[in-house]
Amino acid sequence: MTTYSFPANFLWGAAASGPQTEGADNKPYRSIWDSWHAHQPERFFQGIGPEKVCETLHKYKEDVALMKKIGFNSFRTSIQWSRLIEDVETGKPNAEAVRFYNDYFDEMINQGIEPMINLYHFDMPEVLQNRYGGFESNHVTDLFALFAKTAFTLFGHKIKYWITFNEPIVPVEGGYLYDFHYPCKKDGKLAAQVGFNIMLAHAKAVKCYRELNLSGEIGVVLNLTPSYTRSDSPEDKKAAWYADLLFNRSFLDPLVKHQFPQELCDVLAKHHCLPDVSHTDVTLITESRIDFLGVNYYVPRRVKARETEYALDYFTPEFYFENYIDPDGRFNPYRDNNEIFPQAIYDIATNIRDNYGNIKWYLAEIGIAMDLESEGPVQQDGIIDDSFRIELMKEHLVQLHRAITAGANCFGVHQWTFIDNWSWINSFKRRYGFYRLDLATGQRQIKRNGLWFKTLAQSNQFSCEDDS
Repeated sequence: MTTYSFPANFLWGAAASGPQTEGADNKPYRSIWDSWHAHQPERFFQGIGPEKVCETLHKYKEDVALMKKIGFNSFRTSIQWSRLIEDVETGKPNAEAVRFYNDYFDEMINQGIEPMINLYHFDMPEVLQNRYGGFESNHVTDLFALFAKTAFTLFGHKIKYWITFNEPIVPVEGGYLYDFHYPCKKDGKLAAQVGFNIMLAHAKAVKCYRELNLSGEIGVVLNLTPSYTRSDSPEDKKAAWYADLLFNRSFLDPLVKHQFPQELCDVLAKHHCLPDVSHTDVTLITESRIDFLGVNYYVPRRVKARETEYALDYFTPEFYFENYIDPDGRFNPYRDNNEIFPQAIYDIATNIRDNYGNIKWYLAEIGIAMDLESEGPVQQDGIIDDSFRIELMKEHLVQLHRAITAGANCFGVHQWTFIDNWSWINSFKRRYGFYRLDLATGQRQIKRNGLWFKTLAQSNQFSCEDDS
């Protein structure tokens, strides 16, 4: 057996979001998810929408106690724009929402759990999507900054870690390229415009934070997925280079390295997809500085050179590659056979160390999906047996420990997620939580992974068999 110890004051906890946990009660506005589900419930697994979900709005004290019970010292969630803000044009807050968030954050702090608060987790207020096209509009970046300033002013004295956006590329992919987020458009130029405007909104929020001279830190969470090739051929390597440029460097370089890759600009220009920008806005983005980076990782991306003609009538990154399934890979039988590849954690960490100034970062999401059938029923000891997760988490954490030993500047790990929560069009198809959510009763039931995590978090180490 080998024991893997982590640095002192390492953060251990979980990640979630407001729209996936709180429910839709008492909000001044509907989000695009509230309205999309109301209009097209058939797009959602089993027709389940975000109206009720985990009821964190009413059960936050119970939930914080459960966090404490399994050793959390930190927890990331988000403030819903559509809940906190009563007037989206002025940033005026809603008094009831202010009470809720203050009480929720105070409950965590009083239990020794550091709240890490994100401002945007895919939940554009419906009124701004309808009125302006959401982040298609430069004006909405100003409104986001007003929302951010309101949140910072209200809660900045108690929140030490702020995050502007979770996975900012996902609204671009889902809403403007691949039709799995509202507004379900397929338009390469609009996708690029939305991506740029999200970075602009991020920079404006960071500027507001700096101007308030608060004592905490502010960052962003990116989903970074290494691109691995089918072979070592020059064609396959070039395909992976394009995938990395378009999916990773497109946000990582401007927000961490403070520059837009010229190659990215050239690709977008070639396909007539360059966004409309001003020099002032570009400068605001590249001069913005974050204090830390969050990294989400689930599965690798495997690519090969295109072997068939690109058939779409609008631009997507797949113009330059085809996705590839490794015939020798390991796959999760409980989540659409997605590949299991812990080595990617080490590769992500060393890339940040070597190419991005070794910026301080944490593993903001990592999770192993299972469904109810694969987790099985509650055992005689009152615990759900998801030991499959535990063994895979150990493998990933071995790779993270290896990277930290090699100089990676990682300060924490948050698993996705605390309680099985609602997950966009997948609803509750995939389960990730330390606790199972019973949709009928709202009961939270502990899983073995939660008990294992408690030991990990409290001891700051774990042991497993050495494969060598």
